[in-house]
Amino acid sequence: MKRDGSSMLREVKVEDAIGMMLAHDLTQILPGQFKGRLFRKGHVIQESDIPALLSIGKEHIYTMSLEEGWLHEDEAALRMARAAAGGHVVLTEPHEGKVTLKSAIHGLAKINKPLVDAVNAIDQIVMSTIKTNTVVKPGQALIGTRVVPLIVEEAKIASVEQLAVEPLVEVKPFRKLRVGMITTGSEVFKGRIQDKFGPVVREKVAALGSEVIEQRLTPDESDAIVTEIRCFLEEQKVDLILVTGGMSVDPDDRTPGAIKQAGARIVSYGTPMLPGSMLLIGYLGEVPVMGLPGCVMHDPYTSFDVLLPRICAGETIRREDITEMGYGGMLGC
Repeated sequence: MKRDGSSMLREVKVEDAIGMMLAHDLTQILPGQFKGRLFRKGHVIQESDIPALLSIGKEHIYTMSLEEGWLHEDEAALRMARAAAGGHVVLTEPHEGKVTLKSAIHGLAKINKPLVDAVNAIDQIVMSTIKTNTVVKPGQALIGTRVVPLIVEEAKIASVEQLAVEPLVEVKPFRKLRVGMITTGSEVFKGRIQDKFGPVVREKVAALGSEVIEQRLTPDESDAIVTEIRCFLEEQKVDLILVTGGMSVDPDDRTPGAIKQAGARIVSYGTPMLPGSMLLIGYLGEVPVMGLPGCVMHDPYTSFDVLLPRICAGETIRREDITEMGYGGMLGC
């Protein structure tokens, strides 16, 4: 007999274990071929199982009886997962002591980092997550929960449940936005060069379930840009306005001034992220308007890719959100 906390583990030779139930999952590892559950917790050992048990190095197995106030790893992981789960999240069954929370939809993952940190501060508790504001697909893993030992005090799991005063993870669905796009630049407007912004921006918008309903070209003239902004806002009644080009500090780059002239409340002109530091975001009433720098044309991931999913998920961008982009914002420049 082996005493572990308040549980009783009985060690039994596999040859003598026929008819007994396994106390936990047993894993088989075949390098380069397979890693997974060979026998599940609760499996009743058969004589035919003995060669397989011996092949994974199990000459003994354990049977277990839990006393009040203690939990098996599977139940502990499941209770933590249920406490953590918010909207549009599904749970797997316990597997090898772990439960995985997965996204049920295509959307934006929101992870409550302070609560996750508080959970992981509890001894023997493990909660591993993806980063908040990650774009996820259906079936994509969000959080894994488990405990370190085979059994754990129930009081520790109760502490996790008490901390979960709000979901630790949820997925926000993307809204289908009608997007108006204005491409500035006399060289494009007059046909001297081909527009490169349009196809890239359309693809990024479409990937989140929204649509660029129209793209208009303007010269580098503030009044012309303002006119198109007001048209999209007042006549087309779009949900988002994107203005591409003219975002540098050159004297003939008029886009930032035109967005402000149109009446936008500027949240930030400039983001602490590379590439994408010259991005502007503001609001005309509740409609976001973004000035996109040239890097959006050729860099696969910029500040635009960080903020667009949040806007499509219905979030309002604040100055604090921009400030936080600097940490981890060096993306290969």
